[in-house]
Amino acid sequence: MNKICLKNWLSLFGLTFICLIIIFATLTCFQPKGYDPIAALEKYEVVWDSPSKDYSGSMPCGNGDIGLNVWVEENGDLLFFIGKTDSWDDNSRLAKVGRVRIKLSPNPMFPGGYFRQALRLKDGTVEISCGERSRPAKIQVWVDANHPIIHVSIKSPKRLEARATIELWRTEPYELPTIEVSDVHFDHDIPGNKHFPTVVEPDTVLSGLPDRIGWYHHNKKSVGPALAARLQDMEGFKQEDPILYRTFGAVITARKAEKIDDLNLRSPTSSSHHFSIFVLTRHPSSPEEWLKEMDKLISATEKIPIRTRLRAHRAWWDVFWRRSWIDIHSKSPADDTYILSRAYVLQRFINACAGRGQYPIKFNGSIFTVPNPGSPGDADYRRWGPGYWWQNTRLPYISMCTSGDFDLLEPLYRMYCGDVLEMAKYRTRHYFGHEGAYFNECVYFWGAAFNEAYGWTPREKRTVVENESRWHRWEWQGGIELLYMLLDYYEHTLDETLLHEKLLPLAHEVLTFYDQHYRVDERGKIVMEPAQALETWWDCRNPMPEIAGLLAVTERLLDLAGDRVSPEEKALWQRIHDKMPDLPTRETDGVKTLAPAERFADKHNIENPELYAVFPYRQIAVGRPGLELAIEALRRREDRGNFGWRQDDIFMAYLGLTDEAREYVVGRARKWHEGSRFPAFWGPNYDWVPDQDHGGVLMKTVQAMLMQTDGKKIFLLPAWPQDWDVDFRLHAPYRTVVEGQVRHGQVTKLNVTPPSRRSDVQLMTQK
Repeated sequence: MNKICLKNWLSLFGLTFICLIIIFATLTCFQPKGYDPIAALEKYEVVWDSPSKDYSGSMPCGNGDIGLNVWVEENGDLLFFIGKTDSWDDNSRLAKVGRVRIKLSPNPMFPGGYFRQALRLKDGTVEISCGERSRPAKIQVWVDANHPIIHVSIKSPKRLEARATIELWRTEPYELPTIEVSDVHFDHDIPGNKHFPTVVEPDTVLSGLPDRIGWYHHNKKSVGPALAARLQDMEGFKQEDPILYRTFGAVITARKAEKIDDLNLRSPTSSSHHFSIFVLTRHPSSPEEWLKEMDKLISATEKIPIRTRLRAHRAWWDVFWRRSWIDIHSKSPADDTYILSRAYVLQRFINACAGRGQYPIKFNGSIFTVPNPGSPGDADYRRWGPGYWWQNTRLPYISMCTSGDFDLLEPLYRMYCGDVLEMAKYRTRHYFGHEGAYFNECVYFWGAAFNEAYGWTPREKRTVVENESRWHRWEWQGGIELLYMLLDYYEHTLDETLLHEKLLPLAHEVLTFYDQHYRVDERGKIVMEPAQALETWWDCRNPMPEIAGLLAVTERLLDLAGDRVSPEEKALWQRIHDKMPDLPTRETDGVKTLAPAERFADKHNIENPELYAVFPYRQIAVGRPGLELAIEALRRREDRGNFGWRQDDIFMAYLGLTDEAREYVVGRARKWHEGSRFPAFWGPNYDWVPDQDHGGVLMKTVQAMLMQTDGKKIFLLPAWPQDWDVDFRLHAPYRTVVEGQVRHGQVTKLNVTPPSRRSDVQLMTQK
């Protein structure tokens, strides 16, 4: 769990800063003349010329672990919610840390006066100017890329006072008015069950601090892990309680600060002010231990000059933006290409703001939730609750290898290849009596299945050992796809540590499960039955996602790592591959197409599992045989759309269908939340605001239209419109970077690093 000590923070900072400088120097040597990716960001910055009514007009910023929703109200006050990737409360809900208000006096903002709020992408800051246009007051908000600190700097042509106020809503215990599906006590009122209220405990305001203010939330109880273990007959799996004694909160300091009371801190009258908000989570920790660690954090980081920290912060963002880009040219901010490029850039920015924490990005709001009209809760509320659905969780991550954002993938692999895998191994042995591991579609961050999915029936009265919920009873293909994504990571980076510590152990457990769990028929082919095809088809034999996935991962394992494992392990891979039947097909109106499974019935959801042969598993795609089977399946799909987690856009790009992909992805880029001012807060769609699945699919579609890879093959422009001019820099397998520009449908500049990979690039001719 989260036990990073202060000295590790400091050593990490020093190492990070040195590495950033080296990488920056390396990257700048390879920038093509005539294109500056940092300068190009300016046109996609979000700029508002008026304050916001409330939090619905907030902008995101963050450092990968701490995220802010920043807005200025019409009265001139600056406000921001603070989110964090590991602020799990007593009820296993990912809660906000809190909210802060900054008030200036006298107020530089006045009716009819100048106002400008801008998200400055190049260094991840929100900048506000207000007052007299010729001499405005200026506020800068940023979350340090290398330290857990929020900075608010204020400069004014006139002397003024600044006050920071802590604004908490968890001030008294209260019962949640509604329960979401993955909340621990969902369905607590079903017949025969005792009512178990979900009580939110209050935060604690620090007192007795001489020159600073702060607050914390301490989990003095734990609702979830013990209940799930008892309910799911998993008490034999020994695990430290991940909730109990978790403590998170913040402390606010300022230069020459004057404490008004425990909730208000004054920065004395001056033309400049600087507030620092230190945000910290510790587990396990007492409040006293947490405060001691906080004091160490403040003392250590304040020894580093603020200019040094700001320079390192800017260096991190500079490296981030230079490692990849897709910049589609446009003539007007109203153009499709501008809207799409901006959506791509802003979603990647949001990923960076929330993707380097202790836990994976939450698909249903990330760390940027705010209260929404019609929702039953406050800023802590998110539809579907605190759990992770694999089918949703993966989507913010599917573009990251191509973007070169490998650091953002670490939290995903840390959780799923850590606690989730270990519990899956135990569950498999305990439930089925054989080795290997199957992954539940729905898990809490410590690995248990949702109580609602597993069911409330005691073990001795159950008719099935698996989940009682038919939505997820046999939806186990997530382990295969996790392995496929790790193979992507390895293929791109050739990281031997990742191979041996994560990829090969995961491959062994997942493939061992499929080797031992299912029988084979008279032909020696696997018979996966009972089974289901995602959430959609509940009664299946040999579903497409499993067949395509197992074929894909075994082929890639044999190709990438066949000489790095024992003969026994290699034989396991080959055995699984040989057990697989052909991809399922069917005839519709006399036309042969891909099918969801060999046999399928009982439809309940609106996914298209037959097209998992296209994406994610690329058994049929550009450069591979069978395109017509997949295109006919796409044409005849029962459910379609270009919003939320729907993947039609990606299917179209992978099949080289330029016009269809263009229509769908541009339409997707125009569908942001009508109640939010920020143009990349998507949703709620099927999930919540901001919906990370919607933006994740958008990013992957744009990438796949421009470049696809298959082993060492690199396909350029497989589904790229001829009238879209673009500058790009993308990452390909085998530590390859492809950089260039397209003008009028032709690649006019191309730089492949290393140069030896240039011969593997195939330019696709558009019809």
